Parts: sequence; C-alpha cells; structure tokens
Amino acid sequence: MRAAIPAWLRNKYLLTTILFVCWMLFFDHNDLFTQVARSRELSDLKTGVEYYRKEIHDTREQLEDYRMDPASMEKIAREKYLMRRDNETVFIISKGKY
Repeated sequence: MRAAIPAWLRNKYLLTTILFVCWMLFFDHNDLFTQVARSRELSDLKTGVEYYRKEIHDTREQLEDYRMDPASMEKIAREKYLMRRDNETVFIISKGKY
C-alpha cells in the first residue's frame, strides 16, 4: 500500500529542503519581504547621502564666498538678520492678507 504516497514525497531530504526554503522565504526574521524593504530603504538612504553631500559642497562654496567678499557678508547681515547702520531706518514689508 505504498503506492498511495508518491516516491518524491517520501524523500526526507527533499522534504527537509522544501521546508527549509519555505521557512527562510516566509517565516524567518530576515524573510524575502523584509530584505526587499531593506534594500529599498538603503537605496533611499544612499540618495539622501548624495543630496546632503551636494548641499554641504554648495554651502562650503558659499561660505568661502562670504569670507572673501565683505559686500556679500553685509548683504546677508542686512537681509537675513535685519541689521542696519546707525544712520539708517529699516522698513520691513511682509506679504500679508491684503
């Protein structure tokens, strides 16, 4: 009565291999879906690293320009920090509701 179960299902090595592969693909802590998500996250992080490297490079160039040119330093002080000279009056015009 062994004919009811096919021979390949009685092979314990094949069954063990199938169970191991199923466990690794679906039930393990590092399953296939987790690996795909981590790969996608790594790609996003690498893109972010490149963006921030470019920003750092641009900021360093800007800083060198400010150090070498006193007029640009004064422009930043006036526009960003609202500084003024002693004999000046500064009017701040902001976009409002009107």
